[in-house]
Amino acid sequence: MNNNQEKTTQSNSNNTLSNQKVALFIYNAFHQFGFALFIMILTALIWALDLSLRPYLLKLIIDRISDTSNHDIFNSVGSLVIIYFLMTFIYASTGRFYGYFVEIKMIPTMRRNIANISFTSLLKQSYSYYQNNFAGSLTNKVNDLTSSVPDIIQLAIDRFFSHGIALFIAIITLWQVNAVFALGMFCWSVIFIGGSLFLSKKLSHLADNWSESASTITGTMVDSLSNILAIRLFAQEKEEKAYLSCVFDNAVNAEKKLQWAYFWVWFFYGYSFVIVQGVNLYFLLVGRQEGWITVGDFVVVLSINFAIVDCLWQITKDFSQCSKLWGKVTQSLRAIQVIPEIQDSSDATTLHITHGRIIFDNVKFHYKGAEALFEHKSVTIEPGEKVGLVGYSGGGKSTFVNLILRLYDVTEGRILIDGQDIREVTQNSLHTAIGMIPQEPFLFNRSIMENIRYGRINATDSEVLEAAKKAHAHEFITELPQGYHAMVGERGAKLSGGQRQRIAIARAMLKNAPLLILDEATSQLDTITERKIQESLWQLMQGKTTLVVAHRLSTLLHMDRILVFDQGEIVEDATHYELLTLNGLYKSLWDAQVDGFLPDNKNEINS
Repeated sequence: MNNNQEKTTQSNSNNTLSNQKVALFIYNAFHQFGFALFIMILTALIWALDLSLRPYLLKLIIDRISDTSNHDIFNSVGSLVIIYFLMTFIYASTGRFYGYFVEIKMIPTMRRNIANISFTSLLKQSYSYYQNNFAGSLTNKVNDLTSSVPDIIQLAIDRFFSHGIALFIAIITLWQVNAVFALGMFCWSVIFIGGSLFLSKKLSHLADNWSESASTITGTMVDSLSNILAIRLFAQEKEEKAYLSCVFDNAVNAEKKLQWAYFWVWFFYGYSFVIVQGVNLYFLLVGRQEGWITVGDFVVVLSINFAIVDCLWQITKDFSQCSKLWGKVTQSLRAIQVIPEIQDSSDATTLHITHGRIIFDNVKFHYKGAEALFEHKSVTIEPGEKVGLVGYSGGGKSTFVNLILRLYDVTEGRILIDGQDIREVTQNSLHTAIGMIPQEPFLFNRSIMENIRYGRINATDSEVLEAAKKAHAHEFITELPQGYHAMVGERGAKLSGGQRQRIAIARAMLKNAPLLILDEATSQLDTITERKIQESLWQLMQGKTTLVVAHRLSTLLHMDRILVFDQGEIVEDATHYELLTLNGLYKSLWDAQVDGFLPDNKNEINS
């Protein structure tokens, strides 16, 4: 099991979710559909009544036929026959109402609402949340909710409620024949239902484990397929199959335990059905022989018993299905309804950029389970300054940037932007004020036009084209068969690294935020294209507070300042030329550049 899986498992085990909270979520999903629920309940009542009423009508018809001469049959049973067919008509009609108001009007809308609620909850999660969970597994959990919640509601009303009412009416109907049959049905039903409730906790637990295992399969497969190029290049198809096989084995074992539990439940109930039917048949024969059972009573008792036995047998299967669905919903909500680590405060305000001054005020920060990376860090970046960030990998450059973006919260101290603590402003306004060009561009599987326009949704086509031209992306875009309407593929897979980077740069140019962060923004470009884009980027930086993370030190020659990081400390702070005269770490890095890039660590310099 890899670290991410361990973190996910640990998180899930520590994040308990009560049945009451699951029930509340389900209630919130359906309570707004009042009329559709009324139709469901009405249909259930009519079905339950029909289950016993029509057999009882048949009993009356048969008894009257037995006691009536041939020429009086129609007069004797005519009204009963009319009632019988009227019941049939009503039963069929409620089914049509159910189909329209429930299956057409309610369920599709309910699925959409659940998906929206779940997706909204996921969008609010912190950055670390996605580091500890598979994207594919989370998607699978949303799908589980949208499919399972409506199914649970239908099982609760169409099966459990309707069958419960049907059992109550059946016992009353059997009492009209003889109390023996009513008491027998009542006692057996109490044992049946009591046993089901007694086993419900264990079955729900087993179903929950099985659902978790099934979700892990999806996440593992998505993780492998999204890294298919790495699998091919390292020729690790065999290892991936073996890894997935282990995940499948866990799921198989979890499902076997669940199915074994159901096997013994059905074993007991199945043979108890046989016993109940034998006892009923015995008393019918004895009653007929002794004269207190009519021919019609045979019809009503056997019909109702067969119907109730079939209902309870179906309830057993539905209980199996419901426990699986409940396990899926519980497991999905446990993952989706996690309280975000980073949240807007209740009185959070909108960030207002007036100058663009960034201040680290005595900041302390450490990742969970790790030693402090920053200790009492204080640094000020003046408005409009262009500041480079350099240092070895792991030195703190990315963490410095991520703290400004509030992807993590500081442990102590404050980060201020124009005097406003970023923990006291909304995350949305903070991110709106920052333009980011990452080293690995994040592109959606949408058109190039949509990906660039993501920087400013209300931008016109001409503004998108202008941004693309500044990023020197217009040339290659127009050469594509569909031009700006070409789909880029998952994560931009249909484009080269340099093309993806230029689209990301165009998007940042279109956004034109007052604060700008460049994280190796031109690392995947050829020298000629980089030189052209550097000119455009330099124009974009004008009047903006800019942070530039770079391994290619030549790109920082014109920065106002360069902060040199080493193990979380800013060991040097000056311009490029001033740093060279200091003969410190930066001078060592500059001298040790290989093809313009920094080595990864000090050992490479020494060697």
